[in-house]
Amino acid sequence: MTTASVATNPQAASVSSGVADRVRARLLSQGREASAANVVRALRSEGIVLDETSLLDVVGAVQRELLGAGPLEKLFVEPGVTDILVMGDGRVWIDRGHGLEDHGRLFSDDAHVLRIATRLAGWAGRRLDEASPFVDARLPNGIRLHCVMAPIATDGTCISLRIPRSGGLTIEQLVESGSLDAQGADVITELIAEKRSFLITGGTGSGKTTVLGAMLSMVPPAERIVVVEDTAELQPDHPHVIRMQSRPPNIEGAGHISMRDLVRQALRMRPDRIVVGEVRGAEVVDLLTALNTGHEGGCGTVHANSPADVPTRIQALGLMAGVPRDAVTALLVSAVDAVVHVQRDSAGRRIVGSVQTLHESRRGCVVTPIYEREPSVCRPAC
Repeated sequence: MTTASVATNPQAASVSSGVADRVRARLLSQGREASAANVVRALRSEGIVLDETSLLDVVGAVQRELLGAGPLEKLFVEPGVTDILVMGDGRVWIDRGHGLEDHGRLFSDDAHVLRIATRLAGWAGRRLDEASPFVDARLPNGIRLHCVMAPIATDGTCISLRIPRSGGLTIEQLVESGSLDAQGADVITELIAEKRSFLITGGTGSGKTTVLGAMLSMVPPAERIVVVEDTAELQPDHPHVIRMQSRPPNIEGAGHISMRDLVRQALRMRPDRIVVGEVRGAEVVDLLTALNTGHEGGCGTVHANSPADVPTRIQALGLMAGVPRDAVTALLVSAVDAVVHVQRDSAGRRIVGSVQTLHESRRGCVVTPIYEREPSVCRPAC
């Protein structure tokens, strides 16, 4: 790379991985930190001389490669971005709330992706290597991280990032954005006011956590909310929230704290409302049991393609705890008052599609709608 080409290149801020590697190697060999002054010296030592206009951009880009999240760092703070997905070939996809869009190839190769993935895992206090080829964790800034490295990921290291909304959304904001209509808002407001127990269902990325956070923000301030999550995501706007997060075993296989352990602990913390951020295992039995023993207004999220799939899904999770199907069904019907289903419409927008009640029949546990959103044309702004 010649001096002239770098100085006049309009993409000078996008420093190649090769330049960053050379600067990194030079700084390490000299035992110097990646300060702005040292990066500038290393660039000049490599024969890369920039004009003053480009210098700050290039120094910042090199520092992001050496110390930060590389090309992902700017996406972390880009307004509207909810998901960032990195492919092994370096291509990045993002979601701004209306479905995935190709953001171009921001990484040079799989080694570049792996280097950033390893650094992100380190920020979360986890390892990403041959002994631990995947990571599911939360970064200090609240971003949810998932990484899988090759050869487990056949086509190269993959990074999945879920960006939390600062402060979450309110019910009013969901209505303003078109994710919820006025009738739906009335129904779910009533669920909270009457302290009904409910489950929020939907597919991956449908907005379950966002809707749950908005609903919890309506809980009266005098009530104590205890939240249990596998990976901390919920940030309800409420003055009295206790948040607990499960913990995987360490490299020796010790120290594991399961969701089921945390649900049991939550029962001893004088909760007014118990919240399980995502029900995905045997903890469903403890949650349903709690909701049947005086803990009203509890809730959680469950992956399900439709409300009609909820009974089968909960029964399957209950079987993981060794509880017979009929017993799980009885617990479910007596414990859960409503199912709030979140989905994407034809335009890719996240919406609250329906609210259903559960009851038993000769066919088993069935759902009956008390609110269904009318099909509508997506607003021009969405």
